[in-house]
Amino acid sequence: PRWNALKAKSAMTQRLLWASTSTKNPSYRDVVYVEELIGPDTVDTIPPATFDGFRDHGVPKESLESKVDVARQTMQNLAKANVSMKDATDKLLADGVSIFEEAFDKLLGAIEKNRKKNLAPKIDQMTWKLPADLESRVKTTILDWEQGKKMRRLWGRDSSLWTNSDESNWLGWLAMTEDQLAHIAHLTGIAEDVQKTAFTHVALLGMGGSSLAPEVLSMTYGRAKGFPEFHMLDSTDPAQIKAFESKLNLKTTLFIVSSKSGSTLEPNIFKQYFFERMRQTVGEAKAGEHFVAITDPGSSFEKVAQRDKFRHIFHGRPDIGGRYSALSDFGLVPGASMGVDMKKFLSATEEMVHACAASVPIAENPGAVLGIIMGVHHNAGKDKVTLIASPALHDLGAWLEQLLAESTGKEGKGIVPVDREEVGAPEVYGNDRLFVYIRLKDEADPKQESKVEALEKAGLSVVRITVLDKYDLGQEFFRWEIATAVAGSVIGINCFNQPDVEASKVATRELTHQYEETGSLPPETPILEDQGIKLYADEKHAGKLTIGAGKEKTLAAYLRAHLNTIGAGDYAALLAYIQMNDAHEQALQSIRHTIRDKKRSATCLGFGPRFLHSTGQAYKGGPNSGVFLQITCDDAADLPVPGQKYTFGVVKAAQARGDFQVLSKRNRRALRVHLGKDVAAGLATLEKAVKQVLG
Repeated sequence: PRWNALKAKSAMTQRLLWASTSTKNPSYRDVVYVEELIGPDTVDTIPPATFDGFRDHGVPKESLESKVDVARQTMQNLAKANVSMKDATDKLLADGVSIFEEAFDKLLGAIEKNRKKNLAPKIDQMTWKLPADLESRVKTTILDWEQGKKMRRLWGRDSSLWTNSDESNWLGWLAMTEDQLAHIAHLTGIAEDVQKTAFTHVALLGMGGSSLAPEVLSMTYGRAKGFPEFHMLDSTDPAQIKAFESKLNLKTTLFIVSSKSGSTLEPNIFKQYFFERMRQTVGEAKAGEHFVAITDPGSSFEKVAQRDKFRHIFHGRPDIGGRYSALSDFGLVPGASMGVDMKKFLSATEEMVHACAASVPIAENPGAVLGIIMGVHHNAGKDKVTLIASPALHDLGAWLEQLLAESTGKEGKGIVPVDREEVGAPEVYGNDRLFVYIRLKDEADPKQESKVEALEKAGLSVVRITVLDKYDLGQEFFRWEIATAVAGSVIGINCFNQPDVEASKVATRELTHQYEETGSLPPETPILEDQGIKLYADEKHAGKLTIGAGKEKTLAAYLRAHLNTIGAGDYAALLAYIQMNDAHEQALQSIRHTIRDKKRSATCLGFGPRFLHSTGQAYKGGPNSGVFLQITCDDAADLPVPGQKYTFGVVKAAQARGDFQVLSKRNRRALRVHLGKDVAAGLATLEKAVKQVLG
């Protein structure tokens, strides 16, 4: 009755298809299957030889339904004899599907191999040289991924590839390039708008995943002809904010306020400050015309942007986390506003998307192989991924730091990315490194090339990625996103959450709230004052340092005791809550390289608070192998935050203290060095002391 009702409404019968109807058993008639399967609403696919035989001596008749009772009796007899037709047909089905699947995989592999061969010049190339034991492990893992069809599971958003929690909710970035190409009008629109309006500056206010990709685009491509000059602020340091503002002509500046959640402290107070400055400059009615928002739909900041009549509001994707958002509007709206040719950029990126597709054999899949190499090295104790980049691509490392550290640094595991550490001689490195050299084909640095070759000759693990053109930068964004997801699976963690980032935010909120209530931050007592520098540590670590320093109560003695805690497999991290400028970075780089060369340990350098949204997750949630030197100062001048009692200087101090509190609670080896107001003099004193104790 149900079928007749459908048929009355013109439903069509789905026909049964008989396949492989040739006869394999020579004792049967050669056309027995063809003869016995003739019936209404069926289709028979017949091999040529069988078809010729049936034309010659076959008997055409409607046979399918003629002996149904006999067939039923036969099935009953088989069941009585303990022959399970269900088991037999289930096995036949599974075997048949497997045979077809293997054949189809081979077909796709052959197609992809030829495709890759023909398109090779369009894809950034990757090679590697690894010690024999690690090369063997990589090959074994590649085979495991191939046999387990794990790239299909990744593209299918299968959470069980990681920890079977909420990973499937965070994979929207897989389709982002195609989606942007299909809806590119909003990107070309913002580009046309900034040109038509004659803005001279575009100023991005953001943190972490909302700011690092645009910074890479700006540092890589520079200023395009006819487009505004791009600037980015991701620091609460008052001196840095003033230096940032001094570069702008507010009357012709477009601010892009970028905040995925809409609740991140720094972008919100940046907006408060610069919106007030814009009101003072162009008036209340026109201030909003100088602001653009990028935020997730329905966020609290979207409501602020609507209230203040922002020029544009662009939306992020709720299924894409901040550090995977480079190819979403968080990366590409600022990119378009600075004059990056988005169609060219995205078209080049799409080549890498296809190269990393589910159908590509694992050994040929550039993202999968890189991820497997990183995951295998991590599991073998080589968890310091050291990034080396051609000068023209040097800022890519800052974006990669966040992607790798925040994605993998949790549950006591994780990759520790090492960025902007100068390439040294092989003997200054410990046995915990994987080097990744990202070289721009036509602008490679001969000195870098020579040093990387020396690392390879010394038997260290080296991956080389050759970027064919600067417009292939998007290829690297996507390759590394895939690689990070794969590495996370190999390591065995959820690479899309950041469980330890919130701890520092909570501590900062508590401290700023206390300031709002009392007008001051809690008092502190240093464990040592020497040469104008104050040292702070938690009670447990302070006790160890006091014992280590012995009778010598000096800066050098305490630094020696602290740095002597660095052991094999450890890394040293400089966490500098000071203005990020060339002079300060030069001094800190000198300190880090002294530690690297004398201790043979990996070193990291981050400016606060930006690193809190980048490597901070790994420092707190990753392996307890970090030795931290936090550097703070007294601000020579401060800046108010409109509508708040606290100032930018207070926020920065609260962020530093909150960060230090969490490091201490996680039993990290941390020493805070407070420089006072004269940062340059304090850094010089610190640099001299470090070289003294390690010299």
